[in-house]
Parts: sequence; structure tokens; C-alpha cells
Amino acid sequence: MTQSREQPRQAAGEPAPGRPGGEATRPVRRTGRQLVAASIGNGVEWYDWFAYSFLATYIADEIFPKGTGNSLVPLLSTFAVFAVGFFMRPVGGLLLGAVADRIGRRAALTLTILLMGGSSLLVAITPTYAVAGVFGPVVLVAARLVQGLSVGGEFAASTTFLVESAGPGRRGLFSSFQYVSTTAGQLAASGVAALFVSTLDDGQMHQWGWRAPFVVGALLSLVGFWVRRGAQETRSEKHADGPRPGLFDALRSHPRASLLIVGITAGGTIAYYVWTSYLPTYAQVNAGLDKGDALVAGTISLVFFMLLQPLGGMLSDRVGRKPLLLVFAVGFAVLCVPLLHAVGDSFISLLLVQCAGMVLLTGYTAIAAAVNAEIFPARVRAAGIGFPYSLAVALFGGTAPYMGTLFEELEMPDAFPWYVTVLCLLSALVYVRLPERAKDELER
Repeated sequence: MTQSREQPRQAAGEPAPGRPGGEATRPVRRTGRQLVAASIGNGVEWYDWFAYSFLATYIADEIFPKGTGNSLVPLLSTFAVFAVGFFMRPVGGLLLGAVADRIGRRAALTLTILLMGGSSLLVAITPTYAVAGVFGPVVLVAARLVQGLSVGGEFAASTTFLVESAGPGRRGLFSSFQYVSTTAGQLAASGVAALFVSTLDDGQMHQWGWRAPFVVGALLSLVGFWVRRGAQETRSEKHADGPRPGLFDALRSHPRASLLIVGITAGGTIAYYVWTSYLPTYAQVNAGLDKGDALVAGTISLVFFMLLQPLGGMLSDRVGRKPLLLVFAVGFAVLCVPLLHAVGDSFISLLLVQCAGMVLLTGYTAIAAAVNAEIFPARVRAAGIGFPYSLAVALFGGTAPYMGTLFEELEMPDAFPWYVTVLCLLSALVYVRLPERAKDELER
């Protein structure tokens, strides 16, 4: 990036002096390094998060007692621990978002990746039930609580960091890398887990193989930590030198903005979790699709989804955020029911349904970080985003597989698509009234 001769302190992406947020603002240079710092850390965070779910059956066999007469009990216990992590995310969004607002975005980012690396290592060394009894599940719960705390803080800090690092007219593009890196982490976790399962026999997997991907995650966290240590702080000197915000300042001073985040996120998060995580299971349960075909279709659609994100971000920088949000929400409200009904017992039908949904979903995921960051002032931006966003994800996204299974158990499988539709319609009402800020200067 080149600097202006007349304004040597002004870098690409920094508001000119006299514009909103332009006073005493740190110039944001090395935007490539900034993008890598946010993306690699976020990818590692989600690698660790998803590795747990991919290896749940092995964890269940080794960590939880089996003497119940029901082989599902250990697995259910493992997924209960997975759910605990979801409900730590709002706490992480609030606490680590406050660190980003009070101390700096880079400090919060380095802390979140250290927490995730530590929790991943803790999962790797969790003693089995045969060795340590109930102490094993206790260690696993502690590790999962720290993981949830870290993931909640990661979205708050990396969202703020990414958008504040962007140059003029590029906030949407930078925002899109939030889900590029999230999807890359998910694919990496799936790939590493599949590699160990395919190369080790069942005995080796149960003995030590399931631990190895978490050791890999801990080592990757060290790489992410090193990259983030060299990143540039994006919080302005004005806010760094001013009074530090309190823990609940964002909620207390901006209650409407907090509710907006929940409304923006509700439809997007359930659509995201249904289409990226639950749909292969939905196809197996409701259409009898082969498990292998469902997983392959899911993997291909995730790669397609990852490649779409920068395109959606760049488009929003040209036409604005609201058109993409409305295409997503209205598109899902209209097409969710017919798309889910179109899922059949063939690989092609699932792949086409997933890819069609991914196109619509990009209207939300590619710009969610930018939309959220543009709502809050810089002083409380990270904590302001972190808590309501993570709360909405826990309430609507994290419960999506449960709700889908519940409707199936109640013999009302056709009700689940309508549940998704209603949440998308509610978010559409929020988008209609949302002010367009794509072309506004971002306070830093």
C-alpha cells in the first residue's frame, strides 16, 4: 500500500483527519498481514471446535462410563459436553470482547488463540475413565468450557479487527474472510480426522489416534499466535488513551443495537448450521441417503461455499449490504421448504440442494462481520458485537440439529423447514429497517 506525500500519516483504510473517526487514528498498513492474522487464527479456532464433533464417538468410548446398558449414553454425554461449549460463547463474547475494547484488538486475538490451543491440548491429554474415573469427564468439560469461551471471544475480536483493517470500499471483502477461514477450519478438521481414521486401525484410534488431531490443533495455535503477535493494532489512539469502557457499557448504552445484532443473526445462524452441518444428517434421517454419499456432498458444498464468500463481500462493497441480506432472508423464506422437500435419496439431489442454499446463505455470511461492526461505535464495538451475536448463535444456531431431531421424534418432520422459514422472515423484517452503512466512514 502506498502513502500520500501530502498526508504521510494516512494509510489506505484510514479516514482522513476531520472525518468521523479520523482523529488520532493508527494507520492500518500491511493489510495482507492483517488478513492472514485474523484468518489463520480463526481457522485454527474452528478446526479445534469441529474436531471434537468429528471424533465424538471415540471420545465417548474412552472418557465416559459404559456400564449403563445403553451404548448411546456415552455418546449423548459427549454431545452434551459439546453443547456446554455453545453456552459459554456469549460469556466469551462479553469478556474477551471487553479485552479487545479495553486493551486492544491484537491483545484479545492473541489471548483467544492461546486459550484455544491450551484447551485443545487439554482434550488431547484428558485421562480415560478406565484410568481416572470421573476425573476424565471433569477435565473434558473444563476443556470444552475454555473452548467455548475462546470461540465466543474470537468472533468478537476478529470481526472487529478484520473490518477495522480494511481499506475504503473493502470492508465487505475483508468481512468475507471470517467465513472463509471458518469453513477452512471445518474442512481441515474433517480432513485430519478422516486421515487418522483411514490410516490407523480401530484399536490405535481408541488408544491414542483420537488425541492426535488435538495435538495438531495445539501446534497450529502456536503458529497462529506467532502471526498475530506481528499484526498491527487497529484500535485508534484516541480510544486507547481515553477512559476504558465497562464490561456492560455496550449493553447499557446501546440496547437497540444489541437487539439488532440478535435479529440480524437469528435467521442467518440457523440457516448456516442447517446447511453446513445438519443437512447431511437430515438427508440420512428423512430420505434414507447413504452416510458416505451425504458426507461427500457436504464436503463438496463446503468448498463451494468457501469460494463464494469473497465474491459476496466484494458485491456488497459495490451495491450495499441490505440487498444481499434481503436476498438471503427472502430467498430462504420462500425456498427453504421446497429445497428441504427436494432432498432425496440420491447424492446429486443433496448436492444441488446444498449448493443452492449456499448461494443464498452467502448473502448473510459474507457480510455478517461488516454489518455487525458498522452498528456499534469503536469504543464498545467488540463487546457490543460479541455478546448478542454469540447469544443468538447459542439459542438458534446451536439448537438447530436438536430442533430438527425433535420434530422428527414428534413425527412432524415437515415442521422443521417452516421453523427455519419463520426465523428467516423475522430477520428479513430487521433487514428492511436496517440503515445502509456500506459507504459510510467507519469510526476507528
